[in-house]
Amino acid sequence: MKPLALAATLAATLLAPQLLRAQAADIPSGAPPQAAGTADERGRALIDQMVAALGGDTWLHRSTMQLDGRTSAFFHGEPNPYVVEYHELVRFAASGQADADRVGFLTPRGMIMPGKKIDVVQIWTDQHGYEITFKGQTDLPKDQVEDYYRRRSHSIEEVVQKWIKAPGVMVIAEGTTMVERRLADKVTVLTADNDAVTFELDATTHLPLSRTFQWRNPQFKDFDEEVEDYDDYHTVQGIPTPMTITRYHNGDMSNQRYLTKVVYNAPLAPELFDPATLLKKK
Repeated sequence: MKPLALAATLAATLLAPQLLRAQAADIPSGAPPQAAGTADERGRALIDQMVAALGGDTWLHRSTMQLDGRTSAFFHGEPNPYVVEYHELVRFAASGQADADRVGFLTPRGMIMPGKKIDVVQIWTDQHGYEITFKGQTDLPKDQVEDYYRRRSHSIEEVVQKWIKAPGVMVIAEGTTMVERRLADKVTVLTADNDAVTFELDATTHLPLSRTFQWRNPQFKDFDEEVEDYDDYHTVQGIPTPMTITRYHNGDMSNQRYLTKVVYNAPLAPELFDPATLLKKK
């Protein structure tokens, strides 16, 4: 081979990988584009998008919520055969009073009197849980009370209203993931004492699809994981509301709720959340 021809061949061989890399770089990526800014800035932007999607100030300033629905418990992923109807009253801090929750469980009246009545009421207030029946008032079991307030302290409302405003908190955008075949943006809120909540937000609507947190099991000293999934959103009084809520404990389904009616901001008398007042009526 002549020297000039040999030089041309060597040059083409050396340039080939660079040409291939250049052509590959020209192919558009299928991955969603990354927003500018630090991970914390992107994370806070995702939280802001979630709040706006939930209704913005209308959602942030809810004073009360009334729910009608059905619920069923699961054990090791297997359903309890009983589906319970319930009526729930929720009071938020925006009402000017402390957060409180009241759940009444419906049972059939009987064959003579059709319809249903509320025989059992649970009231959650001031870090306590009470159950009122025709037999009187009792304190709910300690583990049940701890579970309820643990979930409340890691709720979307608590994270948005309190966590992200606390000193030392980090809000970390963690990229994209899939939730039930839907593309989701993943964001974790981490407190200064290493407590964390992770949200997976619909990449299109920015509505929360899932909330996850972990806590140390005091008996086994390892971490338990709690997941809550949200589905079937309906807009009620300007607030997109998930009508199906499913909870998982360490990967096993533990509870599922189907809402049939939701009302926001209706006045609720303080005595509705007072166990002593309800006991007198009983």
